[in-house]
Amino acid sequence: MYAPERQREIMRRARRDGRVEVAVLAATFGVTTETVRRDLTRLERRGMIRRVHGGALPVDRLGFEPDYEQRMDVHRAEKQRIGAAAVDLVPNEGAVLIDAGTTTARLVEAFPTDRELVVTTNSLPLARSLVERSNVTVLMPGGRLRPRTLAQVDVWTQRVLAELHVDVAFIATNGMSAEYGLTTPDVAEAEIKRAMIRAGGRVVLLADSSKLGQHHFIRFGDLEQIDVLICDDALDDEAAAEFRRLGVEVILV
Repeated sequence: MYAPERQREIMRRARRDGRVEVAVLAATFGVTTETVRRDLTRLERRGMIRRVHGGALPVDRLGFEPDYEQRMDVHRAEKQRIGAAAVDLVPNEGAVLIDAGTTTARLVEAFPTDRELVVTTNSLPLARSLVERSNVTVLMPGGRLRPRTLAQVDVWTQRVLAELHVDVAFIATNGMSAEYGLTTPDVAEAEIKRAMIRAGGRVVLLADSSKLGQHHFIRFGDLEQIDVLICDDALDDEAAAEFRRLGVEVILV
């Protein structure tokens, strides 16, 4: 088993069991404890686990959010494919909303230059990237800026979003499941995501397959509120079928 395969399995076990232990992983994989510790160090640097004595805990079970730069390196290839595929759903003209997030950031990287659009985003990094494009008018709703995610939140942001109706809202999530719907760790960001869903004529969820089965502190939406899910092709067939049963178009890339 190569290191990336071993690290994916470590994360799968951590999310399933709530924690992993170095000695158990070493025996399971037939490697030394030092090899496992190196794997855990790499996963911690990517913001996916928190090291504890003798093992590690997945950050999504801690209610802990890695910061923006850490999350940009997690599932990079999958997010780039998702962002590139989302470009096909950007309208030829009109207005869109883009939620703060590192998967939506990949959409912005690939954003079309051949059409005039109005883009509203609550993300400072996304707005800074989009404002350099001559074909895009960028609007930011204002509000408190969260240091960890660099997203605008709270009442000012909600008031502006409540007045909007856009052609497409591109939404990000920390977790998605049939049981708990769409979830995120922060109450203020959950309110903004709810407002964006309400404002979207069409709602497109951009989420890599690692988000499946994760559930966080606050529920901000139901799967039935999503028109399209764009996900990487590691999403299992059963989950894709469940999304489709709920009326969601599923695009795997």
